[in-house]
Amino acid sequence: MGDHFKTDIGQLERFLTDLERCVDELNEARSALDHVRADQIGTARLDEACDNFQEEWKYGAGKTKEMIDAIKEGVTANKKGYEEVEEALEKAFKQIATQSTSGGK
Repeated sequence: MGDHFKTDIGQLERFLTDLERCVDELNEARSALDHVRADQIGTARLDEACDNFQEEWKYGAGKTKEMIDAIKEGVTANKKGYEEVEEALEKAFKQIATQSTSGGK
């Protein structure tokens, strides 16, 4: 079974970085539109549509950030778990190697 499942902790770290970058880019895109007021665009109907879009975008971006934060939390916990297992295995193997070279004394 172990031959089929491998975890690259470095890849998990890159994934976390990518998730954070996604949140940052989403916020930057939304912020770029913050200074544009709907009443600067055109007709009253278009202005209202733009205001609605801005509010929905803000709400959706917030929900997306919440989901990404939850994913990050889970991936971070898993990464920490894998690191702890690797450290424990390394320690155990070193202890076994030390005992085998010292004759178990």
